[in-house]
Amino acid sequence: MAKHISLDQIVKCGVNQTIATAILPQINQWLISLPAVECWQNISQTILKPQHPFALHQLLYETVFCDWNTSQGNPPAWFPSKEEIAATNIAALIMKLKIASYSELHNWSSKNRAEFWEVMIERLNICFREKYTQIVDFSQGIESPQWLVGARLNIVESCFQAPRDDTAIIFQKEGDSLSTLTYEELETLTNRVANSLRDNGFVPGDAIAIAMPMTAESVAIYLGIIKAGCVVVSIADSLAAEAIATRLHLSKAKAIFTQDYILRAGKQLPLYSKIIEADAPQAIAVKTNSSLSVKLRQQDLFWTDFLTYKDQFTAFSAHPHAHTNILFSSGTTGEPKAIPWNQTTPIKCAVDGHLHHDIHPRDVVAWPTNLGWMMGPWLIYASLINQATIALYYDVPTKRGFGQFVQDARVNMLGVVPSLVNSWKVTDCMQGLDWSAIKAFSSTGECSTPQDMLFLMSLAGYKPIIEYCGGTEIGGGYLTGTLVQPCTPSIFTTPALGLDLAIFDENGQPADKGEVFIIPPSIGLSTELLNQDHHQVYFANTPSISLRRHGDRIERLSNSYYRGHGRVDDTMNLGGIKVSSVEIEQVLNAVEGVSETAAIAVEPAQGGPSQLVIYAVVTPNLNTDKEILLISLQQAIKQHLNPLFKIHDLEIVEALPRTASNKLMRRVLRDRYRTNSDEVNASPVVLRQGTVHQKNFNKMYV
Repeated sequence: MAKHISLDQIVKCGVNQTIATAILPQINQWLISLPAVECWQNISQTILKPQHPFALHQLLYETVFCDWNTSQGNPPAWFPSKEEIAATNIAALIMKLKIASYSELHNWSSKNRAEFWEVMIERLNICFREKYTQIVDFSQGIESPQWLVGARLNIVESCFQAPRDDTAIIFQKEGDSLSTLTYEELETLTNRVANSLRDNGFVPGDAIAIAMPMTAESVAIYLGIIKAGCVVVSIADSLAAEAIATRLHLSKAKAIFTQDYILRAGKQLPLYSKIIEADAPQAIAVKTNSSLSVKLRQQDLFWTDFLTYKDQFTAFSAHPHAHTNILFSSGTTGEPKAIPWNQTTPIKCAVDGHLHHDIHPRDVVAWPTNLGWMMGPWLIYASLINQATIALYYDVPTKRGFGQFVQDARVNMLGVVPSLVNSWKVTDCMQGLDWSAIKAFSSTGECSTPQDMLFLMSLAGYKPIIEYCGGTEIGGGYLTGTLVQPCTPSIFTTPALGLDLAIFDENGQPADKGEVFIIPPSIGLSTELLNQDHHQVYFANTPSISLRRHGDRIERLSNSYYRGHGRVDDTMNLGGIKVSSVEIEQVLNAVEGVSETAAIAVEPAQGGPSQLVIYAVVTPNLNTDKEILLISLQQAIKQHLNPLFKIHDLEIVEALPRTASNKLMRRVLRDRYRTNSDEVNASPVVLRQGTVHQKNFNKMYV
């Protein structure tokens, strides 16, 4: 197929005609004379600029690769140079091990698990009070490997090995300029937290919650709790009081750190009041603004009254499998899974940061996240153990102010969720910023669209995106990318180093598309749940006893890269937050006029973040407007679960599909919605004169 771009096409993209006339001859010359890959490299590195309209980027990308073999997914948009590959941590590891290529490195790491993790522990200089006598013991089976046998350590000590005057955190409060904490200052604040906990009667093993935004103080609180031998309970500050109460109860938390308010986009959002509504134990509240005040309960303390000035503390030395953090991740039941991290889990975070995200000392790492989700602790360990700088922006990441912060802080690695990128593209709020310091992006939490990821790459002059898929129960990723392989938007390039995976179809046969299973062992993989049977959740009824269930649907492409297709179970990722269908349904079933509901996640036809769709059975003879009911359901989610979960569509039906044993068949609903979403006559909801008319689902019973 002849490749040619016209002047009119470029001008229609919003490019000034003078500029279009200047760049057109060179573009067409390359289109005619060069192979697609070389042509795109020339165009992306010498013609396209971040300030050009994205429509031009997309036009040229699609034209260059119009003949691409789609069995390999979309075409790559970034190719590492020899110099870029040589500068990576992966290249250094390959050289040390005298291995020829990345594929050989992964093969070696998956076949020599113990040796791989031992090499990485030494490479990251993980600190031990007592060295392990054996890297791993399998005497309790593949489901329960015992890592670092005989060792004693406190992982926080491995977070403070950088030069003391290097910057540990660079941050910006709402309306303020950049501020910093050095490694020495962060360690001092961490020690003050640990001493204050001891002075207030807390002892090693006590569970202490954190429900506050990602701030310099919350990082020190997180590290101080663990350094004192206590256990962090991670609670997202966006959760409703009811959901906070559930997590406090499951973890048996004895105290909670929080803030009086959250300041977002000029608004003051009450937080301490939610903690009180959740009937929390003793609270330590940080004041966000001296002009704001809350009245504390008798047992509670303000941060300034809690904090001692004693700044020396000897870290509590613990067993490798001693708990450090309790996080929550929704499974297929109504109660969130309580997943404990131990002293070894942060090693997985740091290794993924070191190898797959290529974090080097003094790199600046930004990831809009929260300690309530695993990427908050991940950011702390992946940055500090690699002697890098954490970049924290206190306001919303959806506005231009965040992009200005990325520019001013000279961020080198920027993490995102795809829905955030989509909002940047729709609003064009990042236009004209200098993101040239970025050497890589990372995307996690939900499926992305190739168009959105190409847009993201264009903002920094075409830098690679590490697609990163994993979970709280993994301590990081199982499917990811690298900086030594070409980057294709929305495509994974490799299983994570140190583990491997297998894909099976619905009949339990090996396949290139289907449910993915992790092949253990690996540091980071959970070995227990506090409130569920770990074996039943992850290992029961898998195709092989040596496989671990994760719940993602994955496709292996013809070039051995991978593409994600959402979840196969009844959990979903909404805006990067994992939640179960049952959790949502329990909230919605309590709404007046609703008999029962089914919550499903559907992926748009063009790919991208999951969208929440609700099927509802209403009480007999209820005659209500669909939009009114949708508002009621959305309000219930906001009040009782999380205001970040937005309902994309509501379908009102006469009955929900169930098996003979009365199990709700959400898969049938997902298939029906995908098939009929654009067919009005087949839709389960037909609106006439503002009234809901229901279609019968009885045929869908099995």
